[in-house]
This record gives sequence, C-alpha cells and structure tokens, in this order.
Amino acid sequence: MFAGIDEVDWTSMEHAYGPAGDVPAMLWGLASADPARRETALDGMYGAVHHQGDVYACTLASIPFLFELVVDPGIQDRGSIVELLTSIGGIDLDEDDEIDEDEIEGAANYAMAATAVTAGAGVFFELMSDEDPGVRLHAPLALAALHDHPDRVLTLLRERLPIEPDEEVRLALVEAAGRIALRHRSLAGPAAAWLTRLAGGGFPPGLRLAALAQLARCAPDALPGDVVRVVTGVLRQLRAAPARRPAAGPAAGGRPAVAEAAVEAYPEAAGEPPAEERAVPAARLRALSDEPVAQPAAPWTADLLRTLHAGLDDRVAERTALLADQLRSPDRQQRIDALRICGGLIRSWRGEYGELVRLVGEQLATPDPRLAEAASHVLEELFGLAVPAADALAARVAADPGSWVRDWPSGPPALGSAVKALARLGDVRALPALAAALERPEVPHDVGVAVGCLGAAADPLTGVLRRRLAALPLDGRTHDRAGPLLTAVAALRADEALPEVLRMLRGAPEHRGEWVRTAALRAIGSFGPVAREAVPELRALLRSPGAASATEVARALWAVEGDAAAVLPVLVEGLRAERVHEVGAAVRALGGLGGRAFVVAPRLRALLGHEEAWLRVDAAIALWEVSGRAGESVTALLAAWEQSRHVRVRVAEGLARMGAAGAGSDAAKVLRAELASVRRHNAMDGGYGSHDTYEDEKLLTLCRQALSSTTGKGPAT
Repeated sequence: MFAGIDEVDWTSMEHAYGPAGDVPAMLWGLASADPARRETALDGMYGAVHHQGDVYACTLASIPFLFELVVDPGIQDRGSIVELLTSIGGIDLDEDDEIDEDEIEGAANYAMAATAVTAGAGVFFELMSDEDPGVRLHAPLALAALHDHPDRVLTLLRERLPIEPDEEVRLALVEAAGRIALRHRSLAGPAAAWLTRLAGGGFPPGLRLAALAQLARCAPDALPGDVVRVVTGVLRQLRAAPARRPAAGPAAGGRPAVAEAAVEAYPEAAGEPPAEERAVPAARLRALSDEPVAQPAAPWTADLLRTLHAGLDDRVAERTALLADQLRSPDRQQRIDALRICGGLIRSWRGEYGELVRLVGEQLATPDPRLAEAASHVLEELFGLAVPAADALAARVAADPGSWVRDWPSGPPALGSAVKALARLGDVRALPALAAALERPEVPHDVGVAVGCLGAAADPLTGVLRRRLAALPLDGRTHDRAGPLLTAVAALRADEALPEVLRMLRGAPEHRGEWVRTAALRAIGSFGPVAREAVPELRALLRSPGAASATEVARALWAVEGDAAAVLPVLVEGLRAERVHEVGAAVRALGGLGGRAFVVAPRLRALLGHEEAWLRVDAAIALWEVSGRAGESVTALLAAWEQSRHVRVRVAEGLARMGAAGAGSDAAKVLRAELASVRRHNAMDGGYGSHDTYEDEKLLTLCRQALSSTTGKGPAT
C-alpha cells in the first residue's frame, strides 16, 4: 500500500499549520485498524490538509493515496474518505460554485483537484454496491458531484434504488438525483420526473419525503399543488411507522434478503421495473420484520425537512402551514426541529405569522426544557411579532423564576430569553423579573435595554436604579456595573436620579472612564431642562472635555439648556474628526439644532459625497433639518437606499419626517416596492443578527408612515 509515498517531497509543501511532513502519518492513520487513530487522522486531514475547504499542494499529492484507501475493502471507515475526496474535488470553477480567482490564493489548486478527483471518479460506480453501507452512503453524492457523465450516474441511481437495502443510503440516492438536476439543467427534466414518481403514493414515507425535498430544491414547480397536505401526511406516516429490523443473513444468490424486500417496497423506483419485481408478494416483506414497534420520526427527518423548507424558499404561506402542523406533532424532537426552522423563516421572509407564533408560545408549557428553551429563543428575536404568545410568555416567566437570569462561565449574566421576549413586548408582567434582576449582586448586562422597552410601566424601578447607582464603587469595573443602570435611567428619563448620575460623571475612573461619562451624559440629556443643576458641570466639560467626548457633552448641554451658541463651535469642530463615527455623531447633533445650525449647511452638503453610506444618510437628514429644504437630501437618501440595504431604516425614517413620498414621487415608488417585497431587507444567507426581524418590521412601519403623510414633521427650529 501507498507505493511511492516516501518519494513525495512532503516537507517542501505546506498545509494550514506549516510544513506538510506529517501528511504521510495522517494517510497511514486513515488505514489504521484503531478507530481512535483513524478519527485523529481524519480530523488532521480536514483541519490541516483540507482546512476549511482549502486545497494545498499537499492536498493534491494526497489524492492518489486517498483513492487507494477507498478501493481497499480491508480499510474501515472508507465512507468518510469518499466524503473527503468529494469535498476536495467538489469545487467546480465552471458551475454554480464558481469562485473569484482574484480573491482566493492558489485557485489553480482547486481546478487541479477537481480534475484529479473527477479522473478517478469511475471507482465510485463500483462502490455503489460495496458491502459497507457507509461507503454506499457517500458514493452517490460523490458521483453526482464529480463524474463527468451525469446521465450514466442518474441511470445508476434509478437502477440501484430498488435493490438498496439501507434506508439512509436510499435517501442519499435521491439526494444525488437532486444534485444532478441542479448541476446539469439538461437532466433536470428526467431527474424531476423520477423524483415526482417517488414522491407519489405507493412508496415508503421516508423516500417520499426525500423526493419532495429534492423536488423543492431543483423543480419546485413540479411539487404537488397540495404539498402541505402531502408532506403532513408523510410525517404522520413516519411517526406511525413500526421499527423494522432486517432478517440476518443473505437470501439465495448472495444478495441480502432485505434487498429483495426493497423491490416490493419501491415498485416504481427505477422508472419501469420488470413486472415480476412488482409482483413480489407482500408476505415476503412482512416476514422480514419482527413485531411492529412504535417509534418517533427517524433522525434524518429533520435534515429532509430543512432541505424542503430551503427549496420552498419564498412560499411563505405553505411553509407556515407546514411548520404549524409540525408544532402540533406529538413528537417533541420534531417540534424542536420545527422551532429552529421557524426562526429562520420569520427572520428571512415577511408574512402572516400570528397562528405560528401562538403555536411557538404553546411549546413554553412543555415539561421538556430543551423544547421550552428553543421556543423562548425564537420569541426573543420577534419583538412585537411575539404578541400572540404574550400570555404563554408571561405564564412561563411567572412559573420559572430560576430562568429569569442566565449566568455564564465567563462574562456578565444576561436576562433569560422568556423574560427578554416579554419585556420587548412592553408587557408589564415582565416587571417582577426585571426588579429581581436589578437586585442581583451583578446586574445582567442587558437589563437596561429591557427596562426601556417597558417605558413608563417601568417607572417603579427608578428607586432601585438610584440605590444601585449610589452604592456602586468607582473602580475598574464601574463601566460594566453602571452601564446597564445608566441605560435604564436614560430610557425612563428618570430625572430623580440626577444626583446619582452626576456622581458617575464626576467620579468615573480612568479605566474605560470615557464610556462611563458617555452613558452618564446621555442620561442627563434624556432628562432635558429639568436637569439644569448639571449645566455648570457640562459647561466646564465643554471647555475642557478631557476623557469625555466633546460631542456628547455638547448634545447633553443643548438638551438641558438649549444654548446653540455654546455648543455650535464644538459640533462644527467635530466635523473635522478623523474617525467616521465621530463625524457622524457631530452631524446628528448639528441636525438636532435645526435652523440654528444653518451656517453648517455647506459642510453638510459636502458630506453627501462621502464614501461611507451611513455618514451620507446622516448628513442628508441633518441638511434638511438645518435648511428646511428636502430636494438634494431626498436625492442623496434614495441613492444610499439603492447602494446599501443596511441604511434603509434610517433613510425611511428621514423620508417619513420630510414628507417626501408624495404620489408619483421617486421616493414613493421605492417605498412601495419595499412594501411589496416578501424578502426581508436585511436577510442574509449564512448569517443573521438578533435584531434583524425588529429592524425589518420597523422599516415596514416607517415606509407606511412615509407614504401616508406627505407633509412631514418639519425640521427642528
């Protein structure tokens, strides 16, 4: 084995972690009889030789030896090696997985890997009938991804299905057909036709679900019109299916007996099977089973449902109905899987989710802590959309005080998901949990924002906020401890706390002191004119800000005293800051001065051409606020809207205030197009933020406001 491996100059090559001299040891480890050594070797191949999908010279040099391993029946875990080869050779520079060669170093290696693995892909044909089911599990996708005669592969998949004894392998055969349909459009029709037959009645539910999932991916128009009814029926069949155990030993002719049973189970799987295969008596299948045993849905059901949902994509109503059925399932694992899909659906697509959210809320009453926690996490990110689950959230919070706060091994504590979700609804029933959180030795880092969500309903918490601020030591941890409290005080505009806030402002320690002062200044600014006691302190800081932000001081002084002459020079100076976010803060503060800052209009106008979209948007709004003229500001806002979806909430806010979305205007057309889109403006493939749904719902509200009012509020004066 491995003839010539010592002749390869491995030490002249590198992998992700340095010289590749250890690659031969990894290859020999894959051939080991010791399971632990094989696992270590495979981890090394993925972690170093094929790190995060990269292909190095040593990866290319490994390919012949990996092929040698997969064809040797004496090697164990060959299925994982087939999967590794598929990953190494599966990046196709000419197809859907095209990559930007200018951005990836060594892109030629990917092309060479694809060529090398494709050249040897013929061996995967033989592996389709290998005795090892793990090999048979990975061979179909390897062929679908790598073989240069996909028509032959599709034929083999159809021929293999009726005789394949392993259920998971049969599902892999179906998945491979879907992959071929996606990669080779000329074969999409034949593949979809086969999948359609498999999705119909007369086949086992697992196979039908797999076929439906692949149809959703590659030919969604071929799905049955009543796809929700079909899928929910299949899921019920899966839950009711007895656990079957194949009889031991091969049947006559050397084939496993269960393979003969598969012929009866899948009479149309190969398209046009011989009549004698369709006539296999049912008694044979019954003889291969022990007594039926009730079982939950198979573990692969969740993967198939995720694939189905991904394929259904923007068919929100059907996906919602399907998830509602899953959430009513007696199978708790299926409900957990449904909750995970729910979060992604609502986060990515706009729709009517009231009933679905109510069903998510029902999961909070389950005795299964995993299920309840999963439901809490979904509701936490919904903000106002969680209203149908408000009573369920309140009941959960009241029944489980132990979950009000979560402690972490490292980092500050945080509010529990159910408490946070209830608070984000502005529901007063969250008040006891927030009050308890404020009494803890270390206050949760997010309690201040949660208090703000309750608004005036949280006024009873002012006393404990003052007491905690007054007792805080002014040391190196002041910011971590004071931050949530000052945020809450600012949100409540609790001017009674002015003495405690001034204590923070005056005594902020050197370590992260600017952060403490900024939080204190924002709290003082929220109090407005009633905080006149702070004016001398603010004026002194304005003359010599030291560790405080001059812009933050000016904003607070303006909010309390309203003296534009005192703050205008400081804010104008802020326009010269080196950091963009500091310039943006000055721009927003100048806009707040309204017409009193008219003198800076030319400087704001110059910022309309800045490369940073956020700054352009802030400058456009501020220009309108100080000048009262919307024309050039609207033009800049609409240009930023098209350039970056991330600024759309702020743009819509500006348009709503300006009243610039009159009938037939460009702004109106843009806003109506946004309202007509079913895709959330900030939906991302492969990533998301905890406030994505909130931000998009806010955008929709602002778009409607802008379209319903063309007079605007007018700029500040």
